[in-house]
Amino acid sequence: MGTKESTQRRAQRVRRQIRKVAGERPRLSVHRTSKNIYVQVIDDAKGHTIAAASTLEKDLKGSLKTGADTAAAAAIGKLIAERATKAGVKEVVFDRGPYIYHGRVKALAEAAREGGLSF
Repeated sequence: MGTKESTQRRAQRVRRQIRKVAGERPRLSVHRTSKNIYVQVIDDAKGHTIAAASTLEKDLKGSLKTGADTAAAAAIGKLIAERATKAGVKEVVFDRGPYIYHGRVKALAEAAREGGLSF
């Protein structure tokens, strides 16, 4: 089994567990690359995105040294918490995807919790 297949299997395993515990809560989905990090609050029942944020946004891009460090992830976590709260979402289910809960993913999650999201 190659790296791509194992990554996809890991992501599917995580999402399967999320579906079991989610209930009516939307999903806070994280995607990271070597240069940026992206996050969305997704309502799977309706099939649409409630809020989104990434390190590619112009107002953040100037203030961050790079989009690929824990400081950038923390800034995105605070921003998504602010946007989700503004949209009326307080509780979410954290979807780390195929990524381990460490480093940038952990920094984003902790900042989102500090910003007011509950998961």
